[in-house]
Amino acid sequence: MDRLGMLEKMVAAKPGDPFPRYGLAMEYKKLGRNDDAAQAFVALAEHHPDYVPGYLMHGNLLEAMGRGSDAVSVYERGLAVASAASDEHAASELSSALASALAAAQDASS
Repeated sequence: MDRLGMLEKMVAAKPGDPFPRYGLAMEYKKLGRNDDAAQAFVALAEHHPDYVPGYLMHGNLLEAMGRGSDAVSVYERGLAVASAASDEHAASELSSALASALAAAQDASS
């Protein structure tokens, strides 16, 4: 069984564990299956809204897909989750990503 199939089985077998969903999203991203990756990150956030690492990677993917305004929303949600969890490192990374995405959006509109 390939890695993708293994991750899909793990998600089905362990729906309460966020890490297989995160791994599946990252595997889709690695394979260039960006739409599938984006959907997997959405499912991760729906099932595990407190799983902080998903927000930064989801936002990065959306930016790479040219969906900057969606990325801003994801970064904002992630920053709120990281701050609520007192995860200062993640909050700092998400804050930087948010600032960069906002600057890119402003540059694109001018």
